[in-house]
Amino acid sequence: MFWAWFFATVGPDKIPSDLGTVAAALNLCKAPESYDSYSFDLPDKFKLQAQDELREEDDIRENALKQFREWIAKHPLIKKCRTDAPFLLRFLRTKKFSIPAATEMLEKYLSIRQIYPNWFHKLDVNDPELEAIIDTGYLFALPERDEKGRKIVFSNAGKYDTNRFTAAQLIRVHSMVCEALLDEEESQIAGYVHVIDDSDLSMGFLGIWSFTDIKNLAHCVQNSLPMRQKENHFVNLPSFANKLSDFILSVLSDKLKNRVFVHKSMEELKAKVNPKYLPKEYGGTVPMDECIAQFKAVLKSKREQLVALDEMQIEISKNSAFWANTTDADIAAGVIGSFRKLEVD
Repeated sequence: MFWAWFFATVGPDKIPSDLGTVAAALNLCKAPESYDSYSFDLPDKFKLQAQDELREEDDIRENALKQFREWIAKHPLIKKCRTDAPFLLRFLRTKKFSIPAATEMLEKYLSIRQIYPNWFHKLDVNDPELEAIIDTGYLFALPERDEKGRKIVFSNAGKYDTNRFTAAQLIRVHSMVCEALLDEEESQIAGYVHVIDDSDLSMGFLGIWSFTDIKNLAHCVQNSLPMRQKENHFVNLPSFANKLSDFILSVLSDKLKNRVFVHKSMEELKAKVNPKYLPKEYGGTVPMDECIAQFKAVLKSKREQLVALDEMQIEISKNSAFWANTTDADIAAGVIGSFRKLEVD
């Protein structure tokens, strides 16, 4: 059940238009001589949603990007960081253009990537093990957005081979999928829906986790992941997973708890999620194998960008041990001061 909080190649002509942008080389200079210009080129429905839900206006966005970049350039501990608009807008939109909240989240995002490199580094789809996990259909984004413009991420927990793959590899797959999606401005505004089919979930899936890992990961995600998680749908969760489910919910913010839905049957799920957006096997039109192949092509197209993220750097040596043994209070304390507890939007 936990994956929604952590937080086959086809031709380019078959990649969905909102997923198929080939990644350009990343500029990780924290204070470049100039910045690329930005223009809001999304359909009007996203502009209106950004205004209504995020308080986003052209002048507010322009000023926020300017302040954010100046803050990064002057930050004594940040050494390398993306400063392009799509990256910074992840944080600004998640935090509704609050500069203090967005900067705090960026610090935590950079920090957890270095504190837990086995979870957040080497997000390489060409890694044979990660590629094999994607090929099984364990986790992938669906090609079509729902009626509210949200990206749907689909998972079949029973596809994860716990005899072959580790918990750390599972987290890296989730990290890779998330990073591949986070620059999409439509999703930054409309958010994400996660659908998890737990029909074939085995006891082995639960056995690969320690409670410490689950707690640390849950805190990492809800305090550091710039992702507007709108709904998390679990269907056919077996009874043996109920205790783990309760434990995970206990370490999440109230806002995230209220966005979790557990369905006893596919019929209950379809009452909440329009099946036409799901794989063909669940009532949609695109076969699951094709959905997987299309998304894998997206991961391939963004591979260099995802791997280059490992070069981002923030100094955390003073607090490394402190962060590595994080608690509720620790994760909120941040790298350079005492931060208030943050919640995802």
